[in-house]
Amino acid sequence: MPSPRYTREIPSRYRLEAGRCKGCGKVTYPARVICPSCRGEEIEKVNLSPRGRVVTSTVIHVPPDDFLMEAPYAMAVVETPEGARLMTQVVDCEPSTVLPGLEVSLEFRLIRKEGKSGILCYGHKAVPVA
Repeated sequence: MPSPRYTREIPSRYRLEAGRCKGCGKVTYPARVICPSCRGEEIEKVNLSPRGRVVTSTVIHVPPDDFLMEAPYAMAVVETPEGARLMTQVVDCEPSTVLPGLEVSLEFRLIRKEGKSGILCYGHKAVPVA
């Protein structure tokens, strides 16, 4: 089981903090030490917009144990205006309605209760923009 302090201190999880390569401008989420595009090592922090569009999605019918009560649910790759892509659960809608091009808002929400200890894990989930 991960330490609650360790997971709380992951900037990308709580602040949508990404990295932008100073050499080529590639934005990655989470931030990486080396740019996957140009292999540059000068990476600056950048905060992502809390909005984006679905690039691709799938519906999970047989989830891991911690998510059994939520099935079926949609997972999607969301691209932000900065060009970063992140995988996230899409909530507050029917899973079958999550299609490419859907505009979403990234909101800070409860992800799961971890194991028997009940440690609460938070992060971002996508919500369709009305």
